[in-house]
Amino acid sequence: MTVRVVIIDDQGMVRTGFGVLLNAQPDIEVVGEAVNGEEGLRRVAELRPDVVLMDVRMPVMDGLEATRRLLDGRGGSGGDGGGAPKVLMLTTFDLDDYVYEALRAGASGFLLKDASAAELADAVRIVAAGDALLSPSITRRLIAEFSRLGGPRAPSRKRLEELTERETEVLALVARGLSNGEIAAELVVAEQTVKTHFGRVLMKLGLRDRPQAIVYAYEVGLVRPGD
Repeated sequence: MTVRVVIIDDQGMVRTGFGVLLNAQPDIEVVGEAVNGEEGLRRVAELRPDVVLMDVRMPVMDGLEATRRLLDGRGGSGGDGGGAPKVLMLTTFDLDDYVYEALRAGASGFLLKDASAAELADAVRIVAAGDALLSPSITRRLIAEFSRLGGPRAPSRKRLEELTERETEVLALVARGLSNGEIAAELVVAEQTVKTHFGRVLMKLGLRDRPQAIVYAYEVGLVRPGD
């Protein structure tokens, strides 16, 4: 199955370079591009790709606002964003100061613009499959940002009551940056069991992926920086 991609970046060299690298893959096709978030939303609504490579800094409409509109349904992807593509944010540094807001907006991961062809293709495949591209360094940055903000930003924990004790435990470990394998070792269960529990967590809480789950866990105070 071919993964359809739209590249949204104001730098022509980035769009061209990434387009060449991705189109060289047998299972990936770049179906369109745009120079800013506003144009990008129109292209996404028209082309309905599986993955969007979204630059953070762009004129007219930046990548954060475009991602918010795309994933809450205002970008023409569907009433509730449910039919929206996965968004992979493009960054120049490791990382821009936009990690927290990008994850809150619903981004599925981050990719440096100097990524190799293999890293680029792997990143597209990972987010297209529904997984998150969230490295330990990004998780640490996210946790540090919560520490700076201080305390839960959303006090309501009502939805947490829908989780079983084990599901709550898995969510807390995910929020601390552990991989599925590390969680399996911690709980002395199979990795597939962890994946099953985490899948139920996402479903019950109405979350898209791992980044959103981490944001949610900190915002409701399930875990706190330094735990």
